[in-house]
Amino acid sequence: MPRLFTALEIPRDAALSLSLLRGGLPGARWIDVENYHLTLRFIGDVEGHLADEIANALDRIHRPSFSLALSGVGAFGGKKPHAVWAGVSSSPDMVALQGEIDRICQRLGLPADPRKFMPHVTLARLRNSSPLDVAQYLSARGNFSALPFRVGRFVLMSSRDSVGGGPYIVEEAWPLSGVDTRQLSRVANSSDASRIMR
Repeated sequence: MPRLFTALEIPRDAALSLSLLRGGLPGARWIDVENYHLTLRFIGDVEGHLADEIANALDRIHRPSFSLALSGVGAFGGKKPHAVWAGVSSSPDMVALQGEIDRICQRLGLPADPRKFMPHVTLARLRNSSPLDVAQYLSARGNFSALPFRVGRFVLMSSRDSVGGGPYIVEEAWPLSGVDTRQLSRVANSSDASRIMR
């Protein structure tokens, strides 16, 4: 059974900027560049019929495309750090999209996410990394920023049971308004239009 979540994809140029942050942190398992994404709403393991209901409901979202910029780095876990991430500059359009997806999921009976939405792109999972090493890594890269990019669609992604960090598969994609769909088809993945398999 696939583990589902909605996300924004990270385009190639921004992903290459993020890839320059790899390395220099003992105990880090770096996420492959092609698996970078920004999770909007974690859904979890659901049955096929509910997955189809979610996809059908997401089909009714009509939101404008928007610009997004990656900046800054941080870590989750405090004194026991377990992941490092790149931050995302504030975007009202992204927050509105995330909020609508979250409301749809709750209407379909999925529990609310107890964590506050904090947009980020996970760079690495950490195993036994010392807080000091993490602090040094973050301070050396604290001024990270990448050129803004246009978000033209949001996607429903799946991951198989693994240790984390992919591989992720785009199950379905929905364009945001104001985007040239020919542009999207150039970056589209062949699996984009496939429905979730039972």
